[in-house]
Amino acid sequence: MTRDAGGRVEPAAGGIPAPDERDWARAIELIASADRIALACHVSPDGDALGSMLGFGLALRGAGKEVVASFGDRRFAVPRLLRFLPGQDLLVDPSDYPARPSLMMTFDASTVERLGLLAPHAGQAGELVVVDHHASNTGFGTLNLVDSTVAATSVLVEELVRRLGLAVDIDVATCLYTALVTDTGSFKYSTTPEVHALAARLIATGLRPDEIARELWDGAPFGYLTVLGAAIGRVTLEPATAGGHGLVWTYVTRAERAAAVLPYDEVEGVIDVVRRVEEADVAVVLKEDDTGTWNVSTRSKGAVDVGRACSALGGGGHPRAAGFSSRESPPDIMAALRPLLSS
Repeated sequence: MTRDAGGRVEPAAGGIPAPDERDWARAIELIASADRIALACHVSPDGDALGSMLGFGLALRGAGKEVVASFGDRRFAVPRLLRFLPGQDLLVDPSDYPARPSLMMTFDASTVERLGLLAPHAGQAGELVVVDHHASNTGFGTLNLVDSTVAATSVLVEELVRRLGLAVDIDVATCLYTALVTDTGSFKYSTTPEVHALAARLIATGLRPDEIARELWDGAPFGYLTVLGAAIGRVTLEPATAGGHGLVWTYVTRAERAAAVLPYDEVEGVIDVVRRVEEADVAVVLKEDDTGTWNVSTRSKGAVDVGRACSALGGGGHPRAAGFSSRESPPDIMAALRPLLSS
């Protein structure tokens, strides 16, 4: 690894190399010697981002460390589906986050831009440890614990916890299990014997997988049905797109959400309905947030690398699940995306 003039690690050609023993040893040294550690995850946090950060924060606090955690959204609020997670007393508004943390750690963020309001803080950190599993990670830390072969960022967090000798109680385990189960789609994707072994270790602490599943997937406000109906009513199937593998797409407007009194984070599940269409390998849902930005979620059944397409438009992710943001209109966004799905 090489560093640029600002001290940041430059990404290796072809991606970030998986952490070796020197990287793990350096991470343990930095964490063990720090009295206060600032944690951050990406904006609009999903289960892996928030669960990994809070789980690690709780483990650190249990060892006597002072911990502060946040994410850089202008409207700072934990998504409703994740409000059951323990450790939220660690969270502070971005305005209260340390301006120049001596040690800052990020979770599930593939680029510094994904930190939102906390990106400047990362640039001022004495040491910046990036913990992530996205192949599109740009290597923006002074130390990068990045491994795109693992199923979730929480896999790396659990290994770091074990290497540090930190205790995993039921609260830590609940956070890490939530991170694991959400990023594997309830163990439908990226599932290996190692993933199930990790799940077993976490369940052994006494957590209830059925209760976590109920919190994550078995509830929604009534307004969600109205918004979902509108999105399904305009869904478009393009069998010849994506190299002939098929594309299905739709969008959700902020006006529709406002009429249903539905917060933005409540529409994350629309993509899971749209992706079920058998005639399309690629599913796309455009979601307009409260600022007028369109956040685009893409999924692939395997024939098309949506991660590469989204990276070309300023986003990133995995070959089968990725996203990007745009201020253009839905027709213009799709016009830019379509040719990239065929390359």
